[in-house]
Amino acid sequence: GDFAVMEVAQPKDLEEDFGQAKKRHAELCRQKRIFNARNRIFGGDIDAWNVQVCDQKIREATEKARQETFAAEMRQNDKITCILEDRARRDRKTLCKAISDFQQSFQKPETRREFDLSDPLALKKDLPARQSDNDARNTVSGMQKFMGEDLNFHQRRKFQEEQNREWSLQQQREWKIAREDQKHAEDLYLETRLQFDETAKHLQNLEGTTRKAVCAAVKEFNKNQALESAEKKRQERKQEQEDNLAEITNLLRGDLLSEDPQQAASSFGPHRVVPDRWKGMTQEQLEQIRLVQKQQVQEKLRLQEEERQRDMDWDRQRVQKARATLLSERQLQRQQRALRRALDGSNLSLAKEQLLQKKYMKEIYTNQPTEDYFTQFNTRSR
Repeated sequence: GDFAVMEVAQPKDLEEDFGQAKKRHAELCRQKRIFNARNRIFGGDIDAWNVQVCDQKIREATEKARQETFAAEMRQNDKITCILEDRARRDRKTLCKAISDFQQSFQKPETRREFDLSDPLALKKDLPARQSDNDARNTVSGMQKFMGEDLNFHQRRKFQEEQNREWSLQQQREWKIAREDQKHAEDLYLETRLQFDETAKHLQNLEGTTRKAVCAAVKEFNKNQALESAEKKRQERKQEQEDNLAEITNLLRGDLLSEDPQQAASSFGPHRVVPDRWKGMTQEQLEQIRLVQKQQVQEKLRLQEEERQRDMDWDRQRVQKARATLLSERQLQRQQRALRRALDGSNLSLAKEQLLQKKYMKEIYTNQPTEDYFTQFNTRSR
């Protein structure tokens, strides 16, 4: 019991002790940086910021060098492209010149097979289109000769004018003869028309006399017919009155208007009636129907009362549930207000304590050295 037990240090324990010592040393260094009143800057690490600024400048310089490299490559590529385009342009120009020289030397227009189609002197070298009216070259498809375009045009024109003059004189003679024939025909037509008018006047007089005689005969016939028709209508009216009187008498004495209920009795049973003879229900049947209707009304009133009572019960239950819900909501609101007041009071007390603590720390910081301030702060924290 007097000897202390010695433990063997393992590599893992040594690593843990080294790590803890490293953390303690880093914490001490951090405290020296933060709690040094001369070099302290609240909320920032100047060395880290300087390192970040340096890294940012290095990245910007690298990016700028990269962009300048790309720009130099693009300028080089543009120069190469311009040189290649100039070379291609010169090659095309040389090729076109060589082709033109070859065509002028070895492909002259006179050596072409179809030169006669585009020869500018072809019209001067060719023969006239027509040398005479009977030229063998003037075929139908050539369209070099039409009606009225022969070489003897002037002589033919003079002959045609003479012929037209003869035709005109002949037409004048024919028109004179035609006018004389037309005048003779008009005179003959006028004479015939006068004869027809005299005959029509005579026939019209005969027709008027005949019409008067026919009208007198028709008038006499219509008068006789009207008398016969009036007599016939009077006899028919008299017979209709007698028939109506007999029919009224038969209806008054018959079963239809006498309201006899026995005439509706059916031969198929006492419970059945003849529809076209039925005169209505008896007094006993009417009383039975009224009694059944009264019972139906009372039953309907009873059902309505039961439904009203059931609706009132439902309304009462719904009102009670609404009142209970309202009470529970008010209780919950009161609890929430009490909790809010308690929380507000707690927050107010904490704010006052924090304000006093800040005021106390400010007084200690302004009146005492830094080490005494941290000693007192640690004492208050414990």
